[in-house]
Parts: sequence; structure tokens; C-alpha cells
Amino acid sequence: MSEENRHTPDALSGGGNYGVQHYGGRSSVGNQAVGPGARAVAGDVTVHADGGAQERARVGELIRLVERLLEEHRAELPEQEAPRVELRRLREELDESEPEPGVVRRALGRLARFAAPVAPVAAAVAELTRAVGGL
Repeated sequence: MSEENRHTPDALSGGGNYGVQHYGGRSSVGNQAVGPGARAVAGDVTVHADGGAQERARVGELIRLVERLLEEHRAELPEQEAPRVELRRLREELDESEPEPGVVRRALGRLARFAAPVAPVAAAVAELTRAVGGL
């Protein structure tokens, strides 16, 4: 490995984290480059999802969509009641003033596993998971 390729981001920049960090509802994205000899030179970009009314409304719409699809595809699902229990648990947690990320993550994961055999339900759950990530 050449000396040029041994530099860490800290060595090149004089310090700092230039990767991607996710915590709470905040994502920080810094300079990134991929591949041999790749180099990124730019300022940091920080995106903060404020959990505003528009995001919450979208999550509510998607929960109702998943609920409807669970009913429409009930016969195709290996478990009929368990997905509804997870969706109810998710809704209750998201209604909290400060939802617990671990509870939300586990409910979404279980819901995704229950929905996997039925493509329309699985797609709706995937979209719900993306929307919840923005809160």
C-alpha cells in the first residue's frame, strides 16, 4: 500500500468524523469517497428530521394502508392476528411523545417478517419503515 493510501480521514483533514452518523432523528453526512484513490472534498451536510406534522401524517396514512392490506390479504398470510398485534403496538408507540426507537424497530421488523409472503403487504410495510425512519 502506498503512503498516499494510508492516510485516514483524520490525517487528511486535521481531525473530525467524515462518515455517516445516525442518532435519534438526526443524520449527519460528511465527506465520503469510495474506491482506490478516491477522495471527497466538501463541507459537512446535516439533515435533521423534525418529526413534523407532514411526516406524521404520512406515517398515519401508511399505517392505515398496511391495516387495509392485511385485511384484504388475510387468507394469504400465514399468521392472521399477529401482524395486527404488531401494527397496533407500532401505532401505540408512535403515538407516544417520545417513541422508543428499539420498540419501533422491533415492531417494524416483526411486521415485515409477517408480511413477507404477500408482496403488496410487504411493499407497504417497507414504505412504512422508510417513513418512520424520517421521524
